[in-house]
Amino acid sequence: MAGGWGRVAKRIRVPMGFVFAIFFLWFARPSGTALALSLLLVVPGLWLRGYASGYVKKNSELTTTGPYAYTRNPLYLGSMMIAFGFASAARSWWIALALALLFTVIYVPVIRGEEAFLRSVFAGFDAYAARVPRLLPRLRAAREDSAAAGRFAPELYRKHREYNALIGASVIYLLLVAKLLLRYTSFAWVVGGR
Repeated sequence: MAGGWGRVAKRIRVPMGFVFAIFFLWFARPSGTALALSLLLVVPGLWLRGYASGYVKKNSELTTTGPYAYTRNPLYLGSMMIAFGFASAARSWWIALALALLFTVIYVPVIRGEEAFLRSVFAGFDAYAARVPRLLPRLRAAREDSAAAGRFAPELYRKHREYNALIGASVIYLLLVAKLLLRYTSFAWVVGGR
């Protein structure tokens, strides 16, 4: 990966996610409505990550079909949707601000480094990059005459262990619901104790 910070960012992105989860859970002030509305981003984000993982053959071929015909980084886009969905569930502008900063500082250099690698390994990357945006998706799939029709492969989904994103999101929702119930129960106890 090009650049010193890019290499560091790639190594720390997962540990930083766990650190951020602690920050997130500490500052989250969930409500039932916020939790329900957050599903509008989290569920599609999980679906997009799962769908994309069933297409990508990391380091062995340039994936240009499925969700990769709309955006070059559907996995990161899905992660952002999930993260900002949880930020809305938390009802904290500190969390949203921290997420925006985290994605800018960590994921922008990681994406650039991965693109430099893909450009050095796959001759067709520049043509693909000219047709498909880096992050925000096209409305219609980019077509390439020579592209083989790809299809979702459940074995790739399992190989990439993308089900871990679903497990992680479920655990976070359980913790948010527990925090909400604890706050509600504590409030009811204080009001009832008077």
